Amino acid sequence: MFCPCCPPRLTRRRLLASAALLATAGAAPDFPMQEVAPGVFVRRGEDADASAENADAIANIGFVIGRDAVAVIDPGGSGADGLRLRAAIRARTARPIRYVIETHIHLDHIFGASAFAADHPSVIGHVRLPAALAARQDFYRRRLVDLLGPEAAGTALAPTQLVTDRQVIDLGGRVLEITAHAPAHTDTDLTVFDTATGTLWAADLLFVGRIPVLDGSLTGWQAALATLKRRAAARAVPGHGPVSVPWPAAAADEERYLATLARDVRALILKGVDIDAASRLAGQDERGQWRLFDDYNGRNVLEAYKELEWE
Repeated sequence: MFCPCCPPRLTRRRLLASAALLATAGAAPDFPMQEVAPGVFVRRGEDADASAENADAIANIGFVIGRDAVAVIDPGGSGADGLRLRAAIRARTARPIRYVIETHIHLDHIFGASAFAADHPSVIGHVRLPAALAARQDFYRRRLVDLLGPEAAGTALAPTQLVTDRQVIDLGGRVLEITAHAPAHTDTDLTVFDTATGTLWAADLLFVGRIPVLDGSLTGWQAALATLKRRAAARAVPGHGPVSVPWPAAAADEERYLATLARDVRALILKGVDIDAASRLAGQDERGQWRLFDDYNGRNVLEAYKELEWE
């Protein structure tokens, strides 16, 4: 996630860091990928907020190789991040990069897409992604330019295929099932299921270790998790956390956090506690269970309060 509250200053150190990132963007050895299942490669994101040093490489991103083509699942958090991902693909296969799947609106997942523009891929996104990009992309781009400089910032690509419910793509003997969800983490969430290996790419509908971030609907997220848990899968790839986790067991902590948030916020609303006070009170039982708790729990409470006060 990318906090819009405190814009960073474009210092000489940040400019130098940006230049260094671009200079090393083609160096696949600096970009460790893990093959979590045959042909399924994931780069673990850093458990931190975006910085000049990490080039917004804070989300789990990766790709799937089929017999005929490659699908990128989230192209990275910046142009520099995307260039490194593309180099990692090219270190493993010369097959065409035919698809770039943008799993939701947040820039830490999709602003590396510009690195793949020359491949002319089909860009797959949620049916609501174009509206979300129209509302947010320019702002996100300015923030990344401030942080990394114009060359390293990158940008999302406009989707050329929109998913309203489910869509299937074939990489050549390898089928990926793409599902569009109702508002949950955001209102633009996609998940991807690799039928060949039983790998569920849950993206940011699943956080492991790092606190979930609410930018859609709390009750919708709970419903989406309940639906996803019915999907039999050998493993899941979360949007943040380890590159591969057991499914559905790995969803338990996130389910508990969301349930705690809903319980506490509803109780505070019934007591007449105002939204600002609620942001300091709700969810505190979860302190110590999540990285970046203090950075995001209060914001999650604000989002939940605005939704639940109208129940």
